[in-house]
Amino acid sequence: MELRGRTVLITGSAKGLGKMTAMTLAKHGCNVAVNYVNSEAEAAGLVSQLEQLGVRSIAVQGDVAKRDDIVRMVETTVSKLGPIDILVNNAGPFFRERRFFADYQVDEIEYLMRGNLLGVMELDHLVLPMMRERRWGRILHFGFGKAAEARGWPHRAVYAAAKVGLVSFTKTLAEEEAAYGVTVNMICPGDIRGLYKELTMQEARLEADGETPVGRPGTGEDVARVIGFLCQAESDFITGNIMDISGGLDPIQTLPVLKQRNH
Repeated sequence: MELRGRTVLITGSAKGLGKMTAMTLAKHGCNVAVNYVNSEAEAAGLVSQLEQLGVRSIAVQGDVAKRDDIVRMVETTVSKLGPIDILVNNAGPFFRERRFFADYQVDEIEYLMRGNLLGVMELDHLVLPMMRERRWGRILHFGFGKAAEARGWPHRAVYAAAKVGLVSFTKTLAEEEAAYGVTVNMICPGDIRGLYKELTMQEARLEADGETPVGRPGTGEDVARVIGFLCQAESDFITGNIMDISGGLDPIQTLPVLKQRNH
């Protein structure tokens, strides 16, 4: 376990893709800070699971869209587990309902931008001094399929804008921090929903998915195994990449235009 003793903070990790990532990195020997907003019971349960794997783990509450929470998350992790070696920015608010940009409230725009871009940048900014000091670090950002192409995504304007901005930031930060032994990459999962976020690849191979070109649903393990690979010491030559883990699915498909509201 080459990552034995490394400290990792994973935002939004009490459930879903973040949980699978926490399990994977714990199996690599990492001590894990499990972040949650409302899922306190799930976070506590995961901490127990991780500790059974022989690593140290804590649960830390905090919303990535709130600056005070971000600072507290980092300070708590450092005080209880030590300096952060790996930061996985998994959390990011998303509105499933499809809406025109004109129909968003200003506070909704601000919340989505803070949670998906500004909060991520601020978290990175807090952990970089620790990584630079030890000349080693791994930062992972999360995007969406085809984010690197900066295409328009009707009815997802704010979320898409934040993530596409994060693409540029990922590439810039990767170049700036390479000399310090810090790699920065972006993971772009496919349309992995519900229970599939916590399933294994073997479980998914038992099912068919007509929408995904590879023919099966994507799972949390598909995503977590790539993150585990990128965190390894031997992956130091892989940085500034935007990686689609989507089974070939294009999430930005032509959709019926929402009916214009009568005013």
